[in-house]
Amino acid sequence: MATTIGSIVKNVAGGFINKTMSRLMGSGISTDSRIVNAKAKWSGRDSKKDWRVKLTIPNGSPLETYFFQNNAVLSPLYENKGVFWPLTPNMIIQHSANFNALAQTHNNYPFQAYQNSQVDQMNIIGEFPVQNQADAKHWVATVHFLRTITKMFFGADDNLKGNPPPILHLSGYGAHMFEKVPVIVNTFNVELRAGIDYISTQQGFTPRASKNPEWDKELAELGIADGIRQPKGTTLEQQLAEGEDATWAPTLSNISVLATPVYSRDTIKKFSLKKFASGELSRQEGIGFI
Repeated sequence: MATTIGSIVKNVAGGFINKTMSRLMGSGISTDSRIVNAKAKWSGRDSKKDWRVKLTIPNGSPLETYFFQNNAVLSPLYENKGVFWPLTPNMIIQHSANFNALAQTHNNYPFQAYQNSQVDQMNIIGEFPVQNQADAKHWVATVHFLRTITKMFFGADDNLKGNPPPILHLSGYGAHMFEKVPVIVNTFNVELRAGIDYISTQQGFTPRASKNPEWDKELAELGIADGIRQPKGTTLEQQLAEGEDATWAPTLSNISVLATPVYSRDTIKKFSLKKFASGELSRQEGIGFI
């Protein structure tokens, strides 16, 4: 029986569709042909299994109050207690075992005397897309947070004055990659590209993220509603048009962070190579050996 061109095209197209459907199903993506209304966002994630790369304030630290209470600029970060990369970043990680070469007289090969091991600085480079004013608020808060945690505590009204920049927790990619690894941020870079559009926004509190009745009472007394500090009868658009506390965020930028793991003496006492090899120490609460 002769094969028509139409049947060939149909079979080829069907093959492509089947392969595409197989890939979607294998990725856990619904293949339902019905249109589903969804809103793209990266300002938060409901799943408890959040494997995004994050730099956060340690759980239970008094710095949560220090950085986020009554802070309109950093309020978008309160839910996560820090910053994260919305898109998968590039990460450069290096572990070193250092040896000293001991030169021996009349010997062709020096002896290697072990000195120490270390995890070198980790470079995290990722893109930050901004699609709306909520994303722009988050971008502004991210940059301001990185500015803040690279400075020492200082000032006449600062109870923590004299302390160095805070130690953060690096998490990402699950329990056996980075799980609350204590790090210090050495440097960070923000690339503001040419030819990129900017979105105007205004920083404000986020009452739904506070979970603190005393804070909510203070917000109510200040007249803050819907996460925006605004006088009655004034819309956010009107304030932005009038230039009140407006900030402009790029629709696409690169943010890179150079971080170094740092462990206290008490923490190092708990290290065991046997437990490390079995993966126990990468999952232990508050330690995060890598």
